[in-house]
Amino acid sequence: MLEYTKYISRCLQLARLGEYYVAPNPMVGAVLVYSGEGVNGLMGERIIGEGWHKEYGGPHAEVNCFASVRAEDEELLKDSTLFVSLEPCSHFGKTPPCADLIVRKGVKRVVVGMLDPNPQVAGQGIARLRENGIEVVVGILEAGCRELNKRFLCLHEKHRPYVILKWAQTADGFMDRKRPIPSQGQLTETRPLVISTPLSKRLVHKMRAENMAILVGSNTALLDNPKLKNTHWVGRNPIRVLLDRRKRVPLSSAIFSDDAQTIVYSENTEWSFVLEDLAKRGIHSILVEGGAQVLNHILETGIYDEIHVETGEICIGDGVLAPKISK
Repeated sequence: MLEYTKYISRCLQLARLGEYYVAPNPMVGAVLVYSGEGVNGLMGERIIGEGWHKEYGGPHAEVNCFASVRAEDEELLKDSTLFVSLEPCSHFGKTPPCADLIVRKGVKRVVVGMLDPNPQVAGQGIARLRENGIEVVVGILEAGCRELNKRFLCLHEKHRPYVILKWAQTADGFMDRKRPIPSQGQLTETRPLVISTPLSKRLVHKMRAENMAILVGSNTALLDNPKLKNTHWVGRNPIRVLLDRRKRVPLSSAIFSDDAQTIVYSENTEWSFVLEDLAKRGIHSILVEGGAQVLNHILETGIYDEIHVETGEICIGDGVLAPKISK
């Protein structure tokens, strides 16, 4: 009897190899296990193929898994089980349906970590396999599969991006010293208070790589002139999102540099509208690095998923108060 959890665990390990490159697609891993006659005619099992979704628009995990099978092992597929962390797709997108490929390859069983909530799939991949006589087992390590793709699931189940709030504060609860907001179209020459350490800065950039978009308000853009890039971790730069209701941020700001996309909300900056619009754009996650005003507004709406607070060792006695998290 194959240990389903062992091989789905391996699928999850493989899936994470695509973590910084597949968004807005889910991370998916796949493993092919032969179970049949082995050495000296004894029954045995061994992995004959592995694969994962490596980049958005590229071949899916199942395709890469089958492609990794050695020519001399092709004949073993009929006695093999395919393990995959997410339901195989059943529609033509940027690549052909993986369910059809599985049918053509002739595996006898498919073990799936969880169903795909994307309405273009949503059980249809499983149905396609069963219609073609393939045994399908669903729901192995489902909690782990859901955690892996919580951003993708949020987009398709809640119809909004997964929201992470992040800020740094001093030991006495301030985000920054009080600095005057520049006038229309101007940037400040004052420097922000440095709270983060070199290590925590790297962790912040890791978070930028993990999420599709990063958001600040106009005050942060004017006072800090941030680039909002990922320069201390692997992966892509996030899409930059700016809330600028009074259209104060000049085009000369670093947030408008041409090395990443910038989305600006000025006519309507209500949080629910912003999330709805970002979802329509296919953005499955957003890291909010705004100032106290933006963070407090979002906290008041209650529409967020995680909060990450870095507390430094310094005290400044007075300044911009950090948001208060309700117990």
